[in-house]
Amino acid sequence: MGSSPLLDPSVLFFILGLFAGLVRSNLEIPSAIARFLSLYLLMALGLKGGFSLAESGFNPEILRDLIFAVGLALIIPFASFVVLKRVINPLDALAISATYGSVSAVTFITATQFLETNGLQYGGHMAAAMALMESPAIIFAILMANLYRTQEARQEHQGFLIVLKESFTEGAQILLLGAMVIGMITGASGKTIMDPFTGMIFKGMLAFFLLDMGVATAKRLADLRDVPKRLAFYGVLAPIAHASIALLLAWVGGLSAANATLLAVLAGSASYIAVPAVLKHALPESNPSLYLGLSLGLTFPFNIIVGIPLYHWAANWLIGG
Repeated sequence: MGSSPLLDPSVLFFILGLFAGLVRSNLEIPSAIARFLSLYLLMALGLKGGFSLAESGFNPEILRDLIFAVGLALIIPFASFVVLKRVINPLDALAISATYGSVSAVTFITATQFLETNGLQYGGHMAAAMALMESPAIIFAILMANLYRTQEARQEHQGFLIVLKESFTEGAQILLLGAMVIGMITGASGKTIMDPFTGMIFKGMLAFFLLDMGVATAKRLADLRDVPKRLAFYGVLAPIAHASIALLLAWVGGLSAANATLLAVLAGSASYIAVPAVLKHALPESNPSLYLGLSLGLTFPFNIIVGIPLYHWAANWLIGG
């Protein structure tokens, strides 16, 4: 399984932030700095992916991996909704399905660092896979919500086209894809120029951001009080189930163990920033305590501490190192 994630400084800083939040410490990172850190991580990840693609070129294997990613982004929210609507009302089920059908960039970035720490090479195109997996679940939830609403309610939500546009033009996603294109264009020379930015300080910036995420997670744990007990299990079982689907797909498709790990991480993660921001306007009837409590209070810490090494171990067992 490689080195223990609990020996990774980034994960330890996440646990430190979680502890600080639980004991109600006044430790807090200003929101503007936290926003800068998230944009930095996406920009650096996009550049690293672009440099890797410039070196490897675009080939049928990369196209296959991207198709798998989009397929998972379509299958997971639909399957989640089918299961969840038996437990809770349809609009809340759609909100949770969209959250778990989309992805967590921070979980993905942490997974890439886990692989690099263990000396494992992964495809730079997996960053593009992450970007492609963000929006399908949002679109699914919005379209399905319209089917469940009354005609009057539908007329009150004609702003959905605007919401759909925002999901495709969201600034963080544009930054990630734009940085990847810049990395592909500049290639080896760009990698040399940007190495201090994308390499030397990346790990420290990730640790700083995960410290803030630990504090944020602790604050969200209170939301779990509003989550039905049988639904709370979903926060841990869903990522394992979704990651298992991705690993089986990777095994059938012949992905490398490292790329299979990242595909599993993407499938097993849940959005707690982009999708909730859209749901606030697109599905105002849904309960934020449910989808945020589950995604940030349970799934995010589970994946950071346990899920990433678990998916990597499963990928090695199924596919081989």
